[in-house]
Amino acid sequence: MSRPAKRTRFIAVTSGKGGVGKSTITSNLALLLSISGLKVAVFDADIGLANLDVMFNVTAKHNILHVLKGEAALKDVVIPIRKNLLLIPGESGEEIFRYCDAEMFERLIGDAGVLDDIDIMLIDTGAGIGEHTQLFLQSADDVIVVTVPDPAAITDAYATIKVTARRRKDIKMILNQVHSPKEAHNIFAKISSVANTHIGPDLRLELLGEMTRDDKVAYAVKRRSSFVREFPTARPTRELQAIAQNIMADIDRSVTVQASESGIAGLFKRLLEQF
Repeated sequence: MSRPAKRTRFIAVTSGKGGVGKSTITSNLALLLSISGLKVAVFDADIGLANLDVMFNVTAKHNILHVLKGEAALKDVVIPIRKNLLLIPGESGEEIFRYCDAEMFERLIGDAGVLDDIDIMLIDTGAGIGEHTQLFLQSADDVIVVTVPDPAAITDAYATIKVTARRRKDIKMILNQVHSPKEAHNIFAKISSVANTHIGPDLRLELLGEMTRDDKVAYAVKRRSSFVREFPTARPTRELQAIAQNIMADIDRSVTVQASESGIAGLFKRLLEQF
């Protein structure tokens, strides 16, 4: 008999290229959301470069592939990071999608109780134009594209937006490592203008927020620490807190669904529907 569960909000964080701070933003954003009282899970879906275990300074003995293959239970894979924050380690490779079938889904449903009280699942994906990454982007409730003020990064971010917009019309952005909010808004305005011309006015592109360049962020990353914890009053921390507040404003914690629609089982149910 199916049991009720929280409706999980699935948020995919992606980028056009590597090195723009996507995983750093994802891990620190997850920490801030969990501190606010939300139950948060982070799924490391950066196929080919799964590294959130490093970002959180934990050791992953198993990952989601072991669960999909029936070699481990979900409870053996999930890593508690702190109160209200869990990590689901990913698999470095595309093999994960070989096991996206009905049998796999039934196995996840059996383990669903481990994650059926999750309010938000952040999905740290790879570059957005990849076929497998697009599966995650189309399955998510929200897509956030991260970029920096580098011409090549902006071009790649726009390519991600263009490909993603073929199947969804709502995309959010975070401008990272900017010198000022004005620079972020100017860059976003240019991207929006190009998108409006070449993709169409139906695309709802939103600037979720910006983060100022600060050496404290790089310092924390090298220490395998969270910059929001190391430097709680730093400008990037305050900017990411504002982004977290924007996200929380969209969360309705009163909605319940069946367990098969929530947590990791709910995510893979959506992925299966993409095939």
